[in-house]
Amino acid sequence: MTVSRLFDTLPADVFQFMDWTWEQIEPFLTELEAREINQANVVEWLNDWSRLGMLLQETYSRLYVATTINTADEAAQRKFFAYIENIVPNSRAANNKLERKLIASGLQPSGYEIPLRNMRVSAELFREENLPLFTEEEKLSNEYDQIVGAQTITYNGEELTIPQTLPYMQNPDRAVREAVWRAASDRQLADKSKLNELWQKFLKLRIQISENCDLPDYRAYQWRNFNRFDYSPDDCLAFHRAIEQVVVPAAKRIYDRRRERMGLDTLRPWDKDVDPLNREPLKPFAASDVDSLINKSFDVFNKVDPVLGDYYDTMRRENLLDLDNRKNKAPGGYCTDFPASKRPFIFMNAVGIHDDVQTLLHEGGHAFHAFESSKLPPYLQTSIPIEMCEVASMSMELLAAPYLTTNHGGFYTEADAARARIDHLERNILFWPYMAVVDAFQHWVYTHPNDAMNPDNCDQTWSELWDRFMVGIDYTGLEDAKADGWHRKLHIFQIPFYYVDYGLAQLGAVQVWRNSLKDQAGAIAQYRSALALGGTKPLPELFAAAGAKFAWDAETLGEAVDLMERTIHQLEN
Repeated sequence: MTVSRLFDTLPADVFQFMDWTWEQIEPFLTELEAREINQANVVEWLNDWSRLGMLLQETYSRLYVATTINTADEAAQRKFFAYIENIVPNSRAANNKLERKLIASGLQPSGYEIPLRNMRVSAELFREENLPLFTEEEKLSNEYDQIVGAQTITYNGEELTIPQTLPYMQNPDRAVREAVWRAASDRQLADKSKLNELWQKFLKLRIQISENCDLPDYRAYQWRNFNRFDYSPDDCLAFHRAIEQVVVPAAKRIYDRRRERMGLDTLRPWDKDVDPLNREPLKPFAASDVDSLINKSFDVFNKVDPVLGDYYDTMRRENLLDLDNRKNKAPGGYCTDFPASKRPFIFMNAVGIHDDVQTLLHEGGHAFHAFESSKLPPYLQTSIPIEMCEVASMSMELLAAPYLTTNHGGFYTEADAARARIDHLERNILFWPYMAVVDAFQHWVYTHPNDAMNPDNCDQTWSELWDRFMVGIDYTGLEDAKADGWHRKLHIFQIPFYYVDYGLAQLGAVQVWRNSLKDQAGAIAQYRSALALGGTKPLPELFAAAGAKFAWDAETLGEAVDLMERTIHQLEN
């Protein structure tokens, strides 16, 4: 069978591929390894490899999605586990051979400089003995989703998931907020021992992964795994200090203003999300009417840019949105990519609050990134830096903000839209200190792994970091809940070191938004052009293409915070 005829038998439709066994997949990888490559055929070879890789990745994504839309679906879990046990380790080992083959050839196709750089690191990191550890890590991640997804409370005779308690945090009745907050916190604390045990398993695995790669610690491993060539762990620590210097005082001003408006002596954790002027919560849509969220969001995206609106309409028509909250649904929200189908998929837990609108705008930005980068040739559709992925999502939250009003097809009156924008900008400012807590915690964990193996030490370190950065919220008498906060951040368990990306990206996104205040059409054009580059340029160049400086210094951060505070003041007046 000739080369072309072999790869002509590769299904174009992922649903014909998803049930393939390793015995069916392996011949394609074996053929790629055996095929002679040269300057004339290397792009064809890369495209064949990429097409197979896209089918493998989409199969993984679809099986993973099935486990998150219903964490109690045992059949979906069995299929996912079978895939990560039987297909993923074998394909990783085969791909490592292909990476080494390309590197040894000395060939460098046009535009492939950055992917090839990343490939060299991937080849260097590969260890056969880590493959079963990665499989075990996936299983532990699924276990985390099951534990957290099953958490419910009963309030006024109604069973509520933890996400479904969030609207109660906007109730003007402080007693209601406190009762629900305490009930949710108590329920989360009830799983403390389970999550501590799970944590120790995660940490033990990650220590072993880094040791197998002959690296000093897991931080060094993950830095290379994430292809972080453009900033260092020390730069992250400098970013923390800049946040402490510039943002923490701004965050305290927000909390103090809220406390004064509410007439409180101290601001408690159940006072953070309610309207400080005692107005009714923003209700962009009824919790039972997720279709309203879906359809109005189309109008918003279409106003930002008709091309983006068309992308979103494709997702709407093709059922690529799972947005409502329900029992046994995994926590959080995400956008994943179905690369063979050239489609993204958005998952979230909407309960009828403004956060849901922001989440969909955010994940919509990720989806648009997937659409734009899918226009590249297959061999150039390689991994995009996480930081740039988050610029895509966080910029969209800000770029869409002017179109949230009903006269644009959105959700709110002019007054409520101003409230929503103020809330969003305040939350963005407040996010940076929280991000610093999460990121600094992980730097401590993976440079002090023996200490972090004891969950009590994790509680103590989290509390110390919380007190350093989260100034303005009174946790007196709630010290256990404060110390347990690291259990509630899924990134710490499932995606270690994926959090500073949000902080760096938000700084880039504010700069994109700043540009849009002067020239909306120009800023959107830059934004889309940057997304269309995929992962073909270094991170600073991707930021620059979007009209932003890749930075973590106090001066750039200060300029961003100043713009945000001035805009809040203007909206309030």
